[in-house]
Amino acid sequence: MTPADLSQTVLHAVRRAVDEDALRAPVPARVRVERTRPGGSGDYACAVALQLAGPAALPALEVARILRERVAAEPGVGRVEITGPGFLSFTLDAPAAADRTVLAAVREQGLAYGHGDALRDEIHQFHHAREVRAAVTAQTVRRLLTAQGARVRTSCAEPPDPDWARLGVTVDAHGTPPVPLTGIRPVPAGATAGELLERLGPDAARWGLLRAAGHDRAALGPELLVQGEANPLFRVRYAHARARALTRGAAALGFTAEPAPYGASPTEPVGYAANTEPAAYAANTEPAATTAYDAAARPLLDLIADHPGVLLAGARHRAPDRVARQLEAVAHAFFDFHDSCPPLPAGDEKPSAAHRARLAVAEAAGTVLAGGLSLLGIRAPEHL
Repeated sequence: MTPADLSQTVLHAVRRAVDEDALRAPVPARVRVERTRPGGSGDYACAVALQLAGPAALPALEVARILRERVAAEPGVGRVEITGPGFLSFTLDAPAAADRTVLAAVREQGLAYGHGDALRDEIHQFHHAREVRAAVTAQTVRRLLTAQGARVRTSCAEPPDPDWARLGVTVDAHGTPPVPLTGIRPVPAGATAGELLERLGPDAARWGLLRAAGHDRAALGPELLVQGEANPLFRVRYAHARARALTRGAAALGFTAEPAPYGASPTEPVGYAANTEPAAYAANTEPAATTAYDAAARPLLDLIADHPGVLLAGARHRAPDRVARQLEAVAHAFFDFHDSCPPLPAGDEKPSAAHRARLAVAEAAGTVLAGGLSLLGIRAPEHL
């Protein structure tokens, strides 16, 4: 069960409680669930009972009890606890199965993983000044909203700068709109598109314009071109390139990815080639390591599972910087996982089911990074 699935499960429980007249309150449009903070109870938590207590004219603890019995009966939910003044804390059932479901979704959906139709009923019209950061931000917000099913138009106060096209920016109209539209007004970049393109190129320029929150000044210095770990853009793109290199390396060794549950102990050996004779197959393999993953996998698997929610939040809040920070976190977790759980065998080691499972996680991380960069309008090269 993904965070989005859990949110829908809780919302369904609220709807059932209202239909059954156990609660007399308006059903919210959505329910927000968050990963439990360190030291907290369960996997996820939400404050929907506190939200509904006033309209229902009931104590929050009573609302939480009404919802707990309905959510606890849903498949995929192992335990529901009430904490504090009325928070609901959820422990998911069979996390290993959830991990496999997430990895399968990434493989099936590819770069569109995290896209959806949650905002399909929304229509947005954005207006911005003839300024490069406003133009890039508006165009990226449009991408994020469109990926969630919304319909979006953008317009500029004046004819667009011709150099914007080199940054991938287009507008639907320019001039003074006949009615007030939603403004996109980040802190100006302090440079023109042409100047940024000359100094940084399109990818680094876009990252610099989008990485900071709109109310903060964008960092647009030469550090964006540094080929090293201190540069978040390089780290994100290098993690993606490394994930793709792992796939190529595995292909050269004759094996492909296959998800395994977190903490599983696969023992099925993996041969070098599909047409190997049984006797040769047995001679060229060895049992897998004790576990496919160790604790280093958990942060990466959690970030991959949370990715659809981050994309939706970035769209709703018109905040591309949330997506950029998510990609940085995925890249960091990827390298921790890669170093702790090598997806490729080393030396005389034979490919095993553990390597195949680790490769599935690495490939999913690479897909998330490529998809996120695509939404930001930044290339994800397979070689760096």
